Amino acid sequence: MTTYPNVKINLGLSILRKRPDGFHDLETLFVPFFGIRDRLEIVPAAGAERSIRIIGGNWDPQSDLCWKAYKLLQTDFDLPPVDILLEKKAPVGAGLGSGSADAAFTLKMLSEMFSLGLDNEALAGYAARLGSDCAFFVYNEPMWGEGRGERLSPYAADFLDSYEIVVEFPQGVSVSTREAYSAVLPRERMEQPPMPLRDALALPVEQWRDSLVNDFERSVFPLHPEIPALKQSLYDRGAVYASMSGSGSAVFGLFEK
Repeated sequence: MTTYPNVKINLGLSILRKRPDGFHDLETLFVPFFGIRDRLEIVPAAGAERSIRIIGGNWDPQSDLCWKAYKLLQTDFDLPPVDILLEKKAPVGAGLGSGSADAAFTLKMLSEMFSLGLDNEALAGYAARLGSDCAFFVYNEPMWGEGRGERLSPYAADFLDSYEIVVEFPQGVSVSTREAYSAVLPRERMEQPPMPLRDALALPVEQWRDSLVNDFERSVFPLHPEIPALKQSLYDRGAVYASMSGSGSAVFGLFEK
């Protein structure tokens, strides 16, 4: 079986507070973007050995989220050995969630291949154990995210029908989640926090530029000036709204169709 995991963008991202467990509570609107996709193939193994091979990645396959997704289901189901081939097309460290997408698609594929009978709610439960935004890719439609990003609810984003989404990223620039969080200032500590995210999203898209904020831009932009330069470039080319996605380094622009 072969699928093509897509990526996501964040329309606004509010870091509300740091939690006692070390994570942060956030709010964001996840939106799928289908213009960048990996290639994921899973087939039953010819022998008794399981394997994973990654093309276009430079990390230990045994630490990949696809492999972890297989091992997670293996704890509850008697899965047969499989061979996993992941061909990376999406950039790593770009705030697009490609690793999370690969993991979620792995869970869905395994459930279908081996008739595990897992519905989206059950799959999202497994996905949330792998990463904060993994569960979003189980649904793969606009979703309001809370908590660490794993608490999801549907969101009507009909306004996007009028816009083309363009995603770009500066070559050679990668931002780790740890780096982005290291200097972020939660809104509970801001003297004048930005407009609440739901209120900003309710405004016309033409008013988002000064209202709809990704809080990570405050901490990431000073470290990587190529990212704000790329964001400005999108505005210079006519974007109605532009922002960094997630913790960066990718940025996206909304252009009128």
